[in-house]
Amino acid sequence: MHLTLKRLLGATAAVATGATALLGTGAGPAGAADRVHCDRAERPIWSEGPSRNMTGHRCSLPTDEHRWYTVEIDTLVQPHHKTDYLNGEVDRTETLHHRTVRCLGYTSENGTVNWFGCPPR
Repeated sequence: MHLTLKRLLGATAAVATGATALLGTGAGPAGAADRVHCDRAERPIWSEGPSRNMTGHRCSLPTDEHRWYTVEIDTLVQPHHKTDYLNGEVDRTETLHHRTVRCLGYTSENGTVNWFGCPPR
């Protein structure tokens, strides 16, 4: 094997190893999401797609502060709105079972948990 080819393969392997190490480090904290459970949740669907917010009922609350929370939902109700207004007409309602949604944070009040920053899949 030529010396130039060996150097090129060595450099490629070093870059690939370095990239893997960096990606692994970056994915570590993001993967450490606190898992919680909600019996039921509602997430409206607008003309542009799913809302980034979700309302959960009978939810366990996270024990630690994390960057992301993984919310396991038994029943997810998604009303498809005809307009982009909450009090607007609903075209149809979709009910999904055993779904997992990742959210950035939450607030809770009177047994209801309002999850926010939940990007669509």
